[in-house]
Amino acid sequence: MSTDAAAAEAPARPDAAATGRRWVLHIDMDAFFASAEQLTRPTLRGRPVLVGGAGQRGVVAGASYEARVYGARSAMPMHQARRLIGVSAVVVPPRGAVYSVLSAQVFDTLRSRVPVLETLSFDEAFAEPAELAGADVTGVEEYCARLRALVHERTGLTASIGAGTGKQLAKIGSGLAKPDGMRVISPAEQGTLLAGLPVRKLWGIGPVAESRLRSLGIETVGAFAALPESEAASILGGSVGAALHRLARGIDDRPVAERAEAKQISAENTYERDIVTMTDLRSAIAAMAAAAHRRLDRDGRAARTVVLKLKKSDMGIVTRSFTLPYATADAATLAAAAQRSAIDPAELGPVRLVGVGYGGLSLVRQESLFPELDQAVPADATLEQTTEPEPAEPAPNTPAGHWFPGVDVRHPEFGHGWVQGAGYGVVTVRFETRSTGPGPARTFPADDPDLTRADPLASLA
Repeated sequence: MSTDAAAAEAPARPDAAATGRRWVLHIDMDAFFASAEQLTRPTLRGRPVLVGGAGQRGVVAGASYEARVYGARSAMPMHQARRLIGVSAVVVPPRGAVYSVLSAQVFDTLRSRVPVLETLSFDEAFAEPAELAGADVTGVEEYCARLRALVHERTGLTASIGAGTGKQLAKIGSGLAKPDGMRVISPAEQGTLLAGLPVRKLWGIGPVAESRLRSLGIETVGAFAALPESEAASILGGSVGAALHRLARGIDDRPVAERAEAKQISAENTYERDIVTMTDLRSAIAAMAAAAHRRLDRDGRAARTVVLKLKKSDMGIVTRSFTLPYATADAATLAAAAQRSAIDPAELGPVRLVGVGYGGLSLVRQESLFPELDQAVPADATLEQTTEPEPAEPAPNTPAGHWFPGVDVRHPEFGHGWVQGAGYGVVTVRFETRSTGPGPARTFPADDPDLTRADPLASLA
């Protein structure tokens, strides 16, 4: 082996000023939902993409960096984001199945290098690679660069990575690195960096705590850290105040560990028009129960508790739950339990959001001895559904002639595509997948029998 090669294989020499006793990484996928759409629909690359509901009450679930230039961001009302961007905005509905598969690919890639990941969501996780213990900044940067390159090679997506001596600094680092970058915060600089940050950047400081601190003239992390710990505890509460004060001083010993499985699987939707009749509420509950069940089915567990969530037009929230005598994954049984908890809007008041959640999750399933009783629903729940929710994922059986932007379709001649626009009896489809590059657009009669709904996962081909 040459001298240069041997040097490349040798571990980096720790630098007394830049070495951390531990290194925590925060891996955060860049604009994950929008990036997934741009990956699988190449025509959208470089364009301002908004993922979310297109109705009056639609909310942005994800915004591409091209959209963020205009000020659009996640959790913003969709009508506001569209107004900021203008006519160039592209709005597509979320495709949970696609994001779930890509998320699994990302985490599988990371686990091939880092066995233990603490996942926070679809698109971010903490890691603490054992081989980085005692490494210097250069060694950590090289490791992060290799990890980012591997994620991009295997998934086609970009990740930003932050690294520091604890979780908070790692998360701050990934925020500074975005988009498509990395930022390693050395022990030598962490004090200065933390001190200049707004106090809201401190993990656990929300609007109420921020307001309380600002009223006392404490606006930066450094100012908070300068307080005696007893005073911090007095302002924000005993254990919480003391813990936040430690974080402000750069002391963060929280371990990186695999997270427990989700305790509840749910689906909810905010409706463009308030629900004011029991018939429409029954329809909405059925739709959300079915959506939650699709997620439960992917999860592979059974549920014993069914929770119905109703948000009224005055923003008040009512929840009711029904517990079965056993855990089941039967869709009809779970949907019937959700329907039993319904409250007539005539009594409750107009409803703007409906959610159904499944809890008491278990890998053990037990079939009912009396399914006809468990699956029975109130008499009025058998009424025909008349309210169409603004779907998180389009309904699986779109009638001929009823198309809307973002739906995945297939044509026997042109293959897989997605609806770019529809109306006046015609539908325009862009035929492309992840591997094709920008594809051709074709226009068809809306009721063309050759145009059928397709599995969104086919866009990953």
